[in-house]
Amino acid sequence: MPLGRLLPPLYEPPAEHASYATRAADSRGRFFEEAESPTRTCYGRDRDRIIHSAAFRRLKHKTQVFVQHEGDYYRTRLTHSLEVAQLARSISRVLALDEDLAEAVALAHDLGHTPFGHAGEEALNAATLAFGGFDHNAHALKLVTQLEHRYAQFDGLNLTWETLEGMVKHNGPVTAAKKPIPGPIVSFNAKWPLELDSWPGLEAQVAALADDTAYINHDIDDGLRAELFSVSDLREAPLVGAQVTEIHGLYGDIELGRLIGEIVRRLMSAMVIDILTETRQRLADVKPKTAADVRRSSHAMVSFSDAMASEVRALKQFLFERMYRHPHVMHSMHNAQDVVTALFEAFAGDPSKLPADWAAACGGSGDARTVSVVRDYIAGMTDNYALLEYSRVFHKEMDL
Repeated sequence: MPLGRLLPPLYEPPAEHASYATRAADSRGRFFEEAESPTRTCYGRDRDRIIHSAAFRRLKHKTQVFVQHEGDYYRTRLTHSLEVAQLARSISRVLALDEDLAEAVALAHDLGHTPFGHAGEEALNAATLAFGGFDHNAHALKLVTQLEHRYAQFDGLNLTWETLEGMVKHNGPVTAAKKPIPGPIVSFNAKWPLELDSWPGLEAQVAALADDTAYINHDIDDGLRAELFSVSDLREAPLVGAQVTEIHGLYGDIELGRLIGEIVRRLMSAMVIDILTETRQRLADVKPKTAADVRRSSHAMVSFSDAMASEVRALKQFLFERMYRHPHVMHSMHNAQDVVTALFEAFAGDPSKLPADWAAACGGSGDARTVSVVRDYIAGMTDNYALLEYSRVFHKEMDL
């Protein structure tokens, strides 16, 4: 007989969707008309199409935080996306939202990332600035509306309007106030308006906060295991330092795996409960009756409290300084950027170096059509494939 027992949950999941949830029955549908599945909601079908896409499979070999280390324990874009989806689904269940839609947006949120994490994105953006640059969020939209070729009737995955909206706007309204709207978003929005200046549904907002919660926690896990910072360093970190002190007081010196497990479960719980508490308060204040009311809101409905948001920003700064800008990471990032830049210049200058099907889609050397094809080709690469292509094109290997 187990000695432990289950304690009553703090939040009982509601039996039905709230009135302000995004409802599958009210979906605006798909760009190309299809008969819906008899066994799944339209959002459940979106989730399944994303999981079975080539772009999703490639996340298995795309870096999350670019750290060159031995072993295969550390997170990739794929494992990160799965963790985000789990959190998004759990939070949505408690808030009586559509879990399938939240999960679909969470699983798709990183589809557009290049090889080598943000280092690869920065290099590809710099190389293509004269032709609109590169934005991973916009590229994710292009993948699911054009570049995936799985169906005879149409390009892309033909996802619902609500899933596409969530992919594009999960971080909030997309406007040109701070920077130009990326070309792929402008082009698609002209064909099927995504109401870019409004907030997305609550499910997409949940996916955005689930992303923050997941990556902060797993970066602490991976950073400790990779020895980019120590437990002593973490004692001084915002938000999590008190957790480390508490665990040490309860259990003394315990093995690293158990310590990390205790840190992550405490920190993740604190962040999730804060999201639920703040979001419920905002919903109570605004009193939205429908998903349309949520979209018309002047601010996010799903949020950390001000106090938690401040702590989270400080913890992100700690991770930025101790992990993302660690000398070992920076060395690898610079080499990775050299790989992406060199490949772009080689392919854009001589499209015949591309695989035959990609070369056939190009125009002349260095023109806009060729740049677009090369950009899409490089963005779709995994870390391993980018290194193989570098070796093939330049007849030498890059040591990351």
